[in-house]
Amino acid sequence: MSKTEKPVRRLTTEEIERELKRVRYNERFGRTFRSTVYTLITVAAVAVLVATLLLPVLRIYGSSMTPTMDDGDIVISVKASNLEKQDIVAFYYNNKILVKRVIARSGEWVDIDEAGNVTVDGKPLDEPYVRDKDVGECDLELPYQVPEGRVFVMGDHRSVSIDSRSSAVGCVAEEQIVGKLVFRIWPLKEAGALK
Repeated sequence: MSKTEKPVRRLTTEEIERELKRVRYNERFGRTFRSTVYTLITVAAVAVLVATLLLPVLRIYGSSMTPTMDDGDIVISVKASNLEKQDIVAFYYNNKILVKRVIARSGEWVDIDEAGNVTVDGKPLDEPYVRDKDVGECDLELPYQVPEGRVFVMGDHRSVSIDSRSSAVGCVAEEQIVGKLVFRIWPLKEAGALK
């Protein structure tokens, strides 16, 4: 050994084992971290797909569905093709999503008298969800037959709702329907099934 060379320090077995443990821990940590990130990304992607395709979550704006739903309520809808009378549906209209109640289906005749009472095929509707009956903004020639492949919808707050009674909105085509509203999740004190 020359005078300028420094002596090489030899590692002890204990130091080598400690370094090996550290390297293995870092490798395990890296694998676990990557696995967790991939899992979270996958779960988030599935949640987004479910929320947009199967169970859209919607926030209610406006008062056209009071007293059933109020401005700010958050609801869950489900994709449904077999809509029944009195189902609450969300549908696309002019790049917005509107929420109304199904009153009549394809081929049925809708009539509204001056007091706001609604009949479908000559039978009066039982509407416990309506506080104040009103003809509202109606420019249709009544009685009115619902066209094929469409549903006639009305808001529960009849005096302010713009719905199928107005030719501006008209009857809703099946392909416009986002889903049937089934459950309110907000506000928590009113959470539960929608009727």
